[in-house]
Amino acid sequence: MDDQQDQAPKKRGRPKKDPNAPKSTYNLSTRERARRAAQKKLTASKRKAAKATQAAADHRYNAKNLEKKLGKVEKALQGNDSATIDLGDLDALPDAVSELVGESEVVFQPNDGPQTQFLSAGERDVLYGGAAGGGKSFALLADPLRFCHNPNHRGLLLRRTLDELTELIDKSRQLYPKAFPGAKFRESKSTWVFPSGATIWFTYLDRDKDVTRFQGQAFNWIGIDEITQYPTPYVWDYLRSRLRSTDPELQQHLYMRCTANPGGVGGWWVKKTYIDGIEPNKPFPAFDIDTRNPYVWPDGHEKAGQPLFFRKFVPARLTDNPYLIADGQYEAMLRSLPEVERKRLLEGDWDVAEGAAFPEFSRSRHVVEPFDLPTNWPRIRAADYGYAAPSCVLWGAIDWDNNIWIYRELYQKHLTAEELADKILEAEQLDPLPHYTVLDSSCWNKTGFGPSIAEVMMRQGVRWTPSDRNRIQGKMEVHRRLAKEPYSGEPRLRIFSTCTNIIKQLAGIPLSKTNSEDVDTKAEDHAYDALRYMMMTRMSGYASIHQQLGAIKNQVHQVYDETFGY
Repeated sequence: MDDQQDQAPKKRGRPKKDPNAPKSTYNLSTRERARRAAQKKLTASKRKAAKATQAAADHRYNAKNLEKKLGKVEKALQGNDSATIDLGDLDALPDAVSELVGESEVVFQPNDGPQTQFLSAGERDVLYGGAAGGGKSFALLADPLRFCHNPNHRGLLLRRTLDELTELIDKSRQLYPKAFPGAKFRESKSTWVFPSGATIWFTYLDRDKDVTRFQGQAFNWIGIDEITQYPTPYVWDYLRSRLRSTDPELQQHLYMRCTANPGGVGGWWVKKTYIDGIEPNKPFPAFDIDTRNPYVWPDGHEKAGQPLFFRKFVPARLTDNPYLIADGQYEAMLRSLPEVERKRLLEGDWDVAEGAAFPEFSRSRHVVEPFDLPTNWPRIRAADYGYAAPSCVLWGAIDWDNNIWIYRELYQKHLTAEELADKILEAEQLDPLPHYTVLDSSCWNKTGFGPSIAEVMMRQGVRWTPSDRNRIQGKMEVHRRLAKEPYSGEPRLRIFSTCTNIIKQLAGIPLSKTNSEDVDTKAEDHAYDALRYMMMTRMSGYASIHQQLGAIKNQVHQVYDETFGY
């Protein structure tokens, strides 16, 4: 009984831990153990990232010192002053180079040729384009890494659609963490963040009007993969205004980079910007794609008359990628494609477009050098009017076999109806008077109480008749003229080489994605429309035209008739 009384009553709950007991005996909760494990892992990761950052900094420091030594030796040799060369340092240079290179793992080695030329380009704006499989996308991913040691580096990389962007992000996961250990991809913001604090934002932009979401943003590097997917240069031009930095180092390296295969809805403006009349791999002053006038500093500026910036086109070829041509399988697949696709993707031919509307067009067959046209060949004039978009006027001559020769074009935007009329009259001063003239019938539409566009031009003495706007029949007539004549084997349409815009559009305008019987109206088609109007004039043949010419030659340029408006 006494023994039972001496026993202390048992307390409920968990017994208190002995404060003097070893910590290893503590019964930590699951949550606490997880927290400590996470903290430990985080600390280790920070140390690893700091170590990698320091190693990179040391690497750059050693590289700069080595570069200085090499420069000193080169300068001494050029000056034939061998006494200034420390022979001991000179003997040690090869070992220093080997040691420096051996300090780091080669993550990405560009292929010799275009890929290296693209990554080493110092021009403001560079296109890397051409054949499929040339390594363009991977080179575009690698290019902004050159600045990721700088915490102020801000890069922007675009694709047209989300699905295509996802593919590009997957490729970046293969490269970026290896190039910069500690680099993290933030899924919510679709942004790579590097140990230095530098960032590269991956995003997509499928509509031109959405560029406003970049308003107020600043980037020192901007890239677009497959830029020909954009139907107009609006996005590219707007993004150029976002290219800036306050960092002294980055201010010297403000870059815009893009890649492309020939064709696509935007192939026409990319070709005009980077390809036409340009020597590949050579820098050239940036210019207005409509006027071809270079962008220069204005009068009064210390750099007055000098180019604002330079561009470069680096052509890509399948043979530049040794990994894809090794077994020949990819090349065999490309060679099996239809002719247009094969020329575009295998040969990198910019004169053909994806889904070309006029595959029968050939520069060798349809384009001729200018010559003096016989004065007795009747003339025909056709025009498509635009102000914000270019106006196009085409002049043609009809030979004895009823073939049409396009011998002159006027292609210019921001012209009022009066200004266009003046340019037409000036161009025709030494020409025979046009037998037939045709203008887009919408130019007779009136808004308000003023005269129509057609009436304004006719007041100045430039007569017109309304066009036939049937698009399908007009396209068929262009096909008929481009085709070979059954007896002679020659086409019924020839174009002087000086008419560059109609040549480009016949070579590159794609088919509509919604109507296979029509061209893509989102592509540049103003010269084509003028040609279509001309082909739909239902000319009755050379003989009848000559019979009619004498009766109407004095009516062609008569002044505007106030009674009827024509």
